[in-house]
Amino acid sequence: MKVLILAGGLGTRLSEETDVRPKPMVEIGGRPVLWHIMKIYSYWGYNEFVVLTGYKSHVIKDFFINYYTRYSDITVDMAANAVEIHQCRSEPWRVTMLYTGKNTMTGGRLLAAKDFVGKERFMLTYGDGVSDVDIADLIQKHEASGKAVTMTAVKPAGRFGALVIEKDGSVISFAEKPEGDGAWINGGFFVMESGVFDYLTEGCATVLERKPLETLAKDGNLYAYKHDGFWHSMDTLKDKNNLTAMWNSKKAPWALWQRQNGSDPA
Repeated sequence: MKVLILAGGLGTRLSEETDVRPKPMVEIGGRPVLWHIMKIYSYWGYNEFVVLTGYKSHVIKDFFINYYTRYSDITVDMAANAVEIHQCRSEPWRVTMLYTGKNTMTGGRLLAAKDFVGKERFMLTYGDGVSDVDIADLIQKHEASGKAVTMTAVKPAGRFGALVIEKDGSVISFAEKPEGDGAWINGGFFVMESGVFDYLTEGCATVLERKPLETLAKDGNLYAYKHDGFWHSMDTLKDKNNLTAMWNSKKAPWALWQRQNGSDPA
């Protein structure tokens, strides 16, 4: 099953980083968040990716084209115009990078992958969110639902400190990192049938999260897989720093492959 990743947005709320690279290439612990997302799927046995690029797409292409030399031991023989790779640290991935336009909306980017998907079931997620979601269980629940689309629903932590205030102005409690308002939101990590393309009716201007998902819900064709575990998006510099701190502490909840291998390969 192919995994499609939306990786073409501007990332304006993370402009400190995205002036020079697309948001999925912003690094957590020296590796792009895109790499972390792909490692999540690879842990569950899914290694064929279609990366839907746009803004600064060449940065993503360069990363994968140079992946072998970036993470392997090499000898460069300039006289012979040759490169010898000694110890190859690579992944079992097949990566297709589709340029979908700089200003194309999320549904339009998905639509651009129609010919690569064909009539097969596929997965889709955003290129800026990590999670410890159980992909095997997600797929099983999708199959059982009989719906065209399954969306992983999550409860994000609150972004700001929360106060409980008495009528006289006295603060009786303060929570630095509250759990939020308890509402379920779209956390990505979709499973989709090919019929979803019939809902992408506005071409490049199609916003997946608006008319397509709204119509799927109205038609009774959208299922929510509730994930109570870890999920974190990387929208701001604070998010990046939080995720980096988790990674550096070797307590990154999304890094399931570290639990499997004992440590992250260099």
